[in-house]
Amino acid sequence: MAIRICIFEDSKSFRNGLIELFSNIEGFEISGAFDTCDQLIKRLKQAQPDVVLMDIKMPGISGTEAVRQIRANGLPVKVVMQTVFEDDDKILAAISAGASGYILKNSPPAKFVEAVEEAHHGGAPMTGSIAAKVLALFQLQIPVAPTDSNLTAREKEVLQLLVLGKSYKMIAADLSISYVTVRFHMKNIYEKLHVTSMTEAVARAIQERLI
Repeated sequence: MAIRICIFEDSKSFRNGLIELFSNIEGFEISGAFDTCDQLIKRLKQAQPDVVLMDIKMPGISGTEAVRQIRANGLPVKVVMQTVFEDDDKILAAISAGASGYILKNSPPAKFVEAVEEAHHGGAPMTGSIAAKVLALFQLQIPVAPTDSNLTAREKEVLQLLVLGKSYKMIAADLSISYVTVRFHMKNIYEKLHVTSMTEAVARAIQERLI
C-alpha cells in the first residue's frame, strides 16, 4: 500500500517540486498539498495522509503550532518538518510539540524519500546534534526504577543505538543486519514497551533505564 503524503509548503515552486518528486516514485501518493495551515484538521481528515511534510515557517499558523493542533486532535499521522536552516531552537520546539523529525530543504531528493519512509515506519529523521538535545530533555525528567521489559539482547542493542540518534539504516549497518530486520525488532520493541513512536521508545529507555 502506498504511503500517503500531505504537503504544507507556502513556496509554490518548492511545493510543486515535492509533488512531482513523490508522484513519480512507486509506493508514494500525494493526498493533499496546501500553501497555508488554514482549516488544518479538516484538510487532514479529508486527505488522510500517513506522513505530513510541514514547512516550519508557514504563514499564519506556524508549522510548530500546526503540529500541536495535530497532536491535540489525536490524528495518527507522522509529521516531518521542513526547514531552510538547522535552527536548533525551532526544530527542538517542533519535535517537542510532536513532530517525528525534520529535513533540511536543500537535501537531495533521495533524502526526502528516506525521511518520509523512516518517519512512516516509526523512525525519527534528524541529525545527531538535534537528537542529543531531544535526549537531554528526557534526561531532565526524574528517572524511575528499572523495569523488566522482556527485551531480548538484540532488541536492547537496537534500542541503545536508537537512543544515540541512529537511523534505521545506520542501526542496520552497525549491527550488520538488514533494514527489514531492524524494522522487525522495532515492531517488537514497540509492542513490549507499549509505545507507538520512536520518541516514546527512547523516553521509556531512558526513564526506566532499559539499556
